[in-house]
Amino acid sequence: MTRIALDPFVRDLDGENAALRAAGPLAEVELPGGVHVYAVTRHAEARALLTDSRVVKDINVWNAWQRGEIPMDWPLIGLANPGRSMLTVDGADHRRLRTLVAQALTVKRVERLRAGIEALTNASLERLAALPAGQPVDLKAEFAYPLPMNVISELMGVDAADHPRLKELFEKFFSTQTPPEEVPQMMADLGTLFTKIVDSKRANPGDDLTSALIAASENGDHLSDEEIVNTLQLIIAAGHETTISLIVNAVEALQTHPEQRKKVLDGEIAWDGVIEETLRWNTPTSHVLIRFATEDIEVGDKVLPKGEGLIVSFGALGRDEEQYGPTAGEFDATRTPNRHIAFGHGPHVCPGAALSRLEAGIALPALYEKFPELELAVPASELRNKPIVTQNDLHELPVELGCPFGHTS
Repeated sequence: MTRIALDPFVRDLDGENAALRAAGPLAEVELPGGVHVYAVTRHAEARALLTDSRVVKDINVWNAWQRGEIPMDWPLIGLANPGRSMLTVDGADHRRLRTLVAQALTVKRVERLRAGIEALTNASLERLAALPAGQPVDLKAEFAYPLPMNVISELMGVDAADHPRLKELFEKFFSTQTPPEEVPQMMADLGTLFTKIVDSKRANPGDDLTSALIAASENGDHLSDEEIVNTLQLIIAAGHETTISLIVNAVEALQTHPEQRKKVLDGEIAWDGVIEETLRWNTPTSHVLIRFATEDIEVGDKVLPKGEGLIVSFGALGRDEEQYGPTAGEFDATRTPNRHIAFGHGPHVCPGAALSRLEAGIALPALYEKFPELELAVPASELRNKPIVTQNDLHELPVELGCPFGHTS
């Protein structure tokens, strides 16, 4: 089996995903830093493995970890060994931690956030409208980033004053280009910041999920301080990064498919279709690290060996022709059915999926209603991914907004 090295600079994500699919449902992969794992690259096999009890999250099962081959300054150590949370435990512990989070993120409870998300969206659009006319705007920095960060911070009770430091630390956390000597300090700084937030909420609880987790730990649910801190970090990280990429990738898809954009703006294609097709075709999450096989597992005509690491390559399996047919590589917002698993599957479905969909479902139509003349400020071929192998994340999305609706030039 030929080993595919994932490019730490993510210079050709589509080509890399095509190579992974061509390797079959199970591919040998080299992660940045020379770490060898396997990747599941096809939809059906991914669904099966995500519900297979022989695939676990306990890093101590990993042969390479046992042999001491994974250094603590590995740039991806924070994703492979992020501490005890629902991301790293299985069985009863996973159900206990996930249930507490899921109870705060039910579709009904998320819907209560709609008015606040609409207000934040409108405020961001008014700020954009006030910018000097004719100048390119980085839509990612000025619109796609602030909304999810503000929403998830409000949900978790994080002060806006912490946003700049969070942005700085998370960029290092996800990047494969963080110098190894900076990794241990970055991890320590994240832990310190989130511990400070938890301590603040313990002293002054509010109507937020962090306070609810603390209360649960004091009412018999037995959450340790480590679990509370790591759960807070996990939700903040996943709760804003995925939605930023979803909004950015949807705008890019619409701008490069003008015939579909026109139908969306004319009401012939629903925004739900745009969101679901973006999640499939240009998924926010390229690869999810990392699970481990407790025994040899057959995957198609190959075997995932006992003790080896497994990543789920969502970017590859989102365009699997065996699942989506010969048009799998095409963006089609009318695609139906569209049973992608961009938010995971089975017990590992992201509990924040409804919130991410709601935010995108408010932000995207409001953006195009306000700026119907929006255009990319550079050719799509010049857009570049950030050096993050786990996230499908552009450096920036330069656009020309055009005249705001209701204004004359």
